[in-house]
Amino acid sequence: MSHQSEATLENNLIKQLIGLNYASVKIQDGDALVSNFKNQLEIFNETTFTPKEFDAVLNHLAKGNVFEKAKTLRDHFQLTKEDGTSFYVRFFNAEDNGKNLYQVTNQISLEGSYKNRFDVTLLVNGLPLVQIELKRSGIEIKEAFNQINRYQMHSFWSNHGLFQYVQLFVISNGVNTKYLANNKLQSVKQTFFWANANNKNITELPEFTAAFLNPNQLGKMIAHYIVINETHKVMMVLRPYQFFATEAIIHQVKNSNDNAYIWHTTGSGKTLTSFKASQILMELPEVYKVVFVVDRKDLDYQTMNEFNAFKKDSVDVTNNTQSLVRQLTDNTKLVLTTIQKLNNAISERFSGKIEALRHKKIVFIFDECHRSQFGETHDRITKFFEKSQLIGFTGTPIFAENASKNDLGKRTTKDLFGNCLHKYVITDAIRDQNVLRFGIEYVGKYKNKSNAFIDIEVEDIDKQEVLDSEKRINKIVDYIIAYHDQKTFNKDYAALLAVSSIDNVIQYYDLFQQKKEAGAHDLRIATIFTYGTNEDSEEAQDFLPSDDDFDMAAEPKAIYQSKHTRDKLEKYIGDYNKMYNTSFSTKDSQQFENYFKNISQRLKDREKENFNHEKDRLDIVIVVNMMLTGFDAKKVNTLYVDKNLKQHGLIQAYSRTNRILGEQKSQGNILAFRNLKKATDDAITLFSNKEAIEVVTMPDYEAIAEKFDEALKLLREITPTYQSVNDLKNEEEDAQFVQAFRKLMRATNVLQSYTDFDWEDLGIDEQEYEDYKAKYLDIYQRVKQDNEKKKTSILDDIDFELELIHTDQINVAYILKLLAQLKGEKTPTAAAAQKKAIIDLLGGDIHLRSKRDLIQKFIDENLPNIKDGDSIQDEFEKYWQDQKVLALGKLCEEEHLDKAQFKSLIDAYIYSGREPIKDEVFQCLDNRPSILQARTIGDRIIAKMKEFVEIFVKGMMA
Repeated sequence: MSHQSEATLENNLIKQLIGLNYASVKIQDGDALVSNFKNQLEIFNETTFTPKEFDAVLNHLAKGNVFEKAKTLRDHFQLTKEDGTSFYVRFFNAEDNGKNLYQVTNQISLEGSYKNRFDVTLLVNGLPLVQIELKRSGIEIKEAFNQINRYQMHSFWSNHGLFQYVQLFVISNGVNTKYLANNKLQSVKQTFFWANANNKNITELPEFTAAFLNPNQLGKMIAHYIVINETHKVMMVLRPYQFFATEAIIHQVKNSNDNAYIWHTTGSGKTLTSFKASQILMELPEVYKVVFVVDRKDLDYQTMNEFNAFKKDSVDVTNNTQSLVRQLTDNTKLVLTTIQKLNNAISERFSGKIEALRHKKIVFIFDECHRSQFGETHDRITKFFEKSQLIGFTGTPIFAENASKNDLGKRTTKDLFGNCLHKYVITDAIRDQNVLRFGIEYVGKYKNKSNAFIDIEVEDIDKQEVLDSEKRINKIVDYIIAYHDQKTFNKDYAALLAVSSIDNVIQYYDLFQQKKEAGAHDLRIATIFTYGTNEDSEEAQDFLPSDDDFDMAAEPKAIYQSKHTRDKLEKYIGDYNKMYNTSFSTKDSQQFENYFKNISQRLKDREKENFNHEKDRLDIVIVVNMMLTGFDAKKVNTLYVDKNLKQHGLIQAYSRTNRILGEQKSQGNILAFRNLKKATDDAITLFSNKEAIEVVTMPDYEAIAEKFDEALKLLREITPTYQSVNDLKNEEEDAQFVQAFRKLMRATNVLQSYTDFDWEDLGIDEQEYEDYKAKYLDIYQRVKQDNEKKKTSILDDIDFELELIHTDQINVAYILKLLAQLKGEKTPTAAAAQKKAIIDLLGGDIHLRSKRDLIQKFIDENLPNIKDGDSIQDEFEKYWQDQKVLALGKLCEEEHLDKAQFKSLIDAYIYSGREPIKDEVFQCLDNRPSILQARTIGDRIIAKMKEFVEIFVKGMMA
């Protein structure tokens, strides 16, 4: 079957868009783009601009980066016309989409650092707001994504930066079509299929165009469903299920007073959906206020940060009931509070102040409505606010099968909130790659094949004394110590350990500490537990299920069971204070709350580019119930479980591990030290369907090993040995090898997360795999160098997925240990073998490769003159410092930079992780470059600065 060509795909798309009422326009280059923009902007604004006036408009539009331009697009510009009058120029009409002018063009050429030609561009009022990149069918869609990234760097900024107004990209190979927001820091993981209201993906380009690119839908997406995130300075576009849920809520509120709920699985972005719904609802004339209700004070704080990231100053935390009453009675349209404060606000003490609200239409949006809505508070709220409308969000609804009984009987989510307006269940999210599958290993004696060096009694144990025995817990601690690095990519990710009681927390924590003091491990362990909880809870929750006895860290009310428990926790917080130079305590409720926030933030901060791994890393947090619901940190990938879990509690707890983050994190790891297999299968069945178990959980080790074998077979067909890579004749063959080895790397990445992993089971040994990897990196390095020389290559848009290669275990400190061993070798043969091993290691790690030549020079020239192996580290540091000074001097000489100023700029970059702006670079130059040369020179110097940091700074920490 012949593949549909890119040109055919493009022509068919343009014909379809014209049929959808886009006007066709021919725009060949940047000048024509500007000319068309002037014409369209005049029609849209019903005015004309003189050349001078239009220049003022272009100067206004040229300011800022992509993020700031997204705000400019949605704003007005006050233009002083030549006749002295003021005129407000609009660029986009968000209120009445029918007034916007839609055009389509193709093959616009722009010249920036390189000349680029874009496939299909959609213009709204003359501005390019959607860019579509096509690849012929059979080509990986990822290549279109990588092409977009190149265009952003190379040419979007030219011609007044008009292409930096692109809001959305669409990438397609005809059969797979996805959309994404325009951001610099984007990943292919942030590309989405469109779908219908029943979550059926629309992948073919013609169907996608009809559903998503028709002017009505596209205008709605740009006007209402792109969120400008102030914290990360990026645009976020809603996914289809978020869009349909929000639309369903708006329809419900406009047309009915009935309550309802949204069922979107944990980890699918409910906060963004609920924010967007709140934001649109509060603008409806019939809605007096929107009150967003969370069930814990720490979530109050977390949600405030997220809401204010989506829109600056959109909400303020109600610190106490008094401030909540004030916000309910003033002109605040969106109020964020906890259910406890809301309960207090309608008590006798305050109810008089809010009496006037009884008959107002207030929409209450409840986050995770399965947790806190099953007691008397729910009834009190609905009775007081007579015209209230309740909308619940949950990832795990309460059905008859998993309902708990209280004084009010068994009640389900449907009983309290009415009909479900939209569903997006765990199987939908896994299929769409919006959350990861779970890799579950049940550790114990009933497992046939296992690398477990211990028999942990787990199967069908129900005797508490056996479960709590020191002997058993000691074995589990040893097991975690043995396999933690493997599960977390050498501590690059963190883990939670969920246990059944505070007594167990104490047992586990003390054992870990004893073994650490004995030198058995270097894991950083912390713990936090709620006051008053000591039952073997079968659900993951943060408080006891009763309205008036909330059991949480943020608002501790219950007492400690004993002075012993309190003293222990105080001691553990003291250990934490020593590790991180903090000063938290249990003696003050605010300090205890801050301790909880600090642990949470420490785990979340690991996602940041400039996170100080050595100084701030936390490896394992031991919990009873805390952090098993409502807590999100993408760098948590493992849950160790030694407690009974079931139903919604089980899914909630497991879901702490399965947030998407790059290629390396392939699944959420669950290591169960109890036999939770039936409970797991039952929970997955309850929250999706019977067939879902295979979709939600990873296959067993043997099935992944089969995939590895298939990938290895393909690799051997292309390159029978690693030396065969040298014989590849052209870039097409290079690309085949890169794609085949990448497939093998992906399988290896997943296999290595299983405790059963062993190279001896595979058809390739570790050394040969490393040799292939070195060849793979050689090709990557060549492509990188060709790019710097402005050569184009078919390999440019292939993603090498380098994160699958780098491990933190092999760093310069590790190499120095090997050098000391090399110095100690007694025979020339052993020394030569050790030297080769070191050189191979340097070639196999992406960060150490950049240092390879310098380290090899040290081995060849300096090492023979060092008499004492103990002084190698000091000598190497001196050598490295000398080389660093020489390299900095050479760079400054080549680029005519002031050495002291440029060194300060480098230091600031290393400290903050923020790339300098070009003006900061130009301040270091002897002479500021001309406008024509400025971008090229600025880009070149920043690239050299990054390379300098890569070589001399990254990976140099012991």
